[in-house]
Amino acid sequence: MRDYNSKKPARPVAPNKGPGGGKRKRSGSKNTKKKSGTDLILKDTQILGQQLGLKERKKPPVKSRKPVKKTVSNTPKKKPENMKIFPIGGLNEIGKNMTALEYKDQILIIDCGMSFPEDEMFGIDVVINDYSYLIENAKKVKGVIITHGHEDHIGGVPYLLKKINVPIYGTRLPLGLIQHKLDEHGIKGDLRPIAAGDHLKIGDFRVEAIRTTHSIADAICLCIETPAARVFHTGDFKVDYTPIDGEPIDFAKLAEIGSRGVDLLMADSTNVLRPGFTPSERLVGKTLDGIFREAKKRIIIATFSSNVHRVQKIIELAVKYNRKFAVSGRSMENVVKLAVELGYLKIPAGTMIELNKTKQYPDKEIVIITTGSQGEPMSALARMADDEHRSVKLKKGDMVILSSTPVPGNEKTVSNVVNKLYEKEVDVIYNDIADIHVSGHACQEDLKLIHSLIRPKFFMPVHGEHRHLVRHAQLAEELGMKKDHIFIMDNGDQLTLDKKKAISFKKVISADDVLVDGLGVGDVGNIVLRDRKQLSESGLIIITAAIDRSAGYLVSGPEIVSRGFVYVKEHEDLIQEAREVAYASIENNIKGGFKDWNTLKNAVRDDMRRHIFSKTKRSPMILPIFLEV
Repeated sequence: MRDYNSKKPARPVAPNKGPGGGKRKRSGSKNTKKKSGTDLILKDTQILGQQLGLKERKKPPVKSRKPVKKTVSNTPKKKPENMKIFPIGGLNEIGKNMTALEYKDQILIIDCGMSFPEDEMFGIDVVINDYSYLIENAKKVKGVIITHGHEDHIGGVPYLLKKINVPIYGTRLPLGLIQHKLDEHGIKGDLRPIAAGDHLKIGDFRVEAIRTTHSIADAICLCIETPAARVFHTGDFKVDYTPIDGEPIDFAKLAEIGSRGVDLLMADSTNVLRPGFTPSERLVGKTLDGIFREAKKRIIIATFSSNVHRVQKIIELAVKYNRKFAVSGRSMENVVKLAVELGYLKIPAGTMIELNKTKQYPDKEIVIITTGSQGEPMSALARMADDEHRSVKLKKGDMVILSSTPVPGNEKTVSNVVNKLYEKEVDVIYNDIADIHVSGHACQEDLKLIHSLIRPKFFMPVHGEHRHLVRHAQLAEELGMKKDHIFIMDNGDQLTLDKKKAISFKKVISADDVLVDGLGVGDVGNIVLRDRKQLSESGLIIITAAIDRSAGYLVSGPEIVSRGFVYVKEHEDLIQEAREVAYASIENNIKGGFKDWNTLKNAVRDDMRRHIFSKTKRSPMILPIFLEV
């Protein structure tokens, strides 16, 4: 047998010799035709193959011409995985921040905020998000994770927990503030504390909490990962290299996450219109130090109760300049108490006194830390300016400091309070005069740094009015991102995301404002607000009368009652004319017969409206009330 590994050629076998070397015998009859040379070569090749131990190759089967039936698999093709992002609140507005991330049959919620009512929302206490999509998919919701403890990120939690039972994840200070809210509402919640640096698994969502800096302690940003995509959410942040607590943003971690690859960045847009960098909180401390050093009388300083680091600095300055301090305002009292319990505030023994005991000390030894930096009508500072505060009466020479800047929309209310303070002949210091406040939000250069570290494939600006979102999108373009990779969304839209593409869809879920008025949630809508607006602008006229419908005549009345329209005693002639018009209208309509009471009311209302407008050019609300006798 041939050794195929040997380089020596195989010895040829003579074609007419048998295996033994002798002559090959011819077989067959005499009539057999002489075989051709080709037949002989084929026969010799077969003999050679037998000698080499090779098997004869079988001929392939002849293919059938009949069509072969293809079997169709019943197994459906696996759809590519993706993540859906639903902004529920916080876009094209300041406040109500809330975003839902949906993967397969699971939902993770980032923040659950509220906002304060606009000027035309008469009687409304707060505005929250529409939770209808979350309520419909309550079984899918695996948790809510909170980035920090400001009202526009936690204020809606009690209202959400009244609808669905879901765990709330957050750092200690936000959870402490949420717990206080739940106690006020009389409900319980599943609060689960986390810390910066923690890695969580919430359903199929892998969440990493990263330390960041903001105008409140314990703020975090989030890296959220599923098999479909990796998302980075900055939360509210600023780049402060020298924060009061000595813990700056974990830039090394952000760079590491960016090197892993981020599919979508959602970033705070509040200060994107401001160029440069956001100043450090330490700048405020230096300015306040100079003010405290020069102050000769009582110091009253208003700031956000949630800005624990600012409050800590004020306490330190009070101690430095031998002053006692007291706090005023319910939210300030609650936050200070909670911050002390959690260790965020350090108060030296004997430095804090009760507000009602400040009169026992000379003015030059007192500091009052109060709420009302935004000019809220019922805040402690506003009550001081109106001489309605129970424990504090402003005196000539007092120094009042507003350590804040007006939130967009609050400029007028803040200005009103400042003017009233000047009328009290006190020394007023606010942001236009000195650097007594720095923002907690990133300016343009800070945002560029975050974009450069994260290096996302796609970008969705969040937390801002429409002008902020548009400018942030332009900023991302300036940094080299493709325009079609940037998504300016609105509340209720949907962004479908995977590692290769992102697609936006408009108005997928309901995301309207829900108004809270007292204990009523969502029972005040546009019609009620319109009526309230009309009442506030033009007042009310009520027409009362008793009518015998069967006999078709007016039994008594009509009487005219007015509220917020004119002062009746000074406009008796106008009221008498209105009574006569109402009488004539009722008589005309009941004599001719009327189908129902609504028809009569509408007719009288129209006649009265035309008369009142012709006499006064006003359009008060007109309310006919008829009694059937």
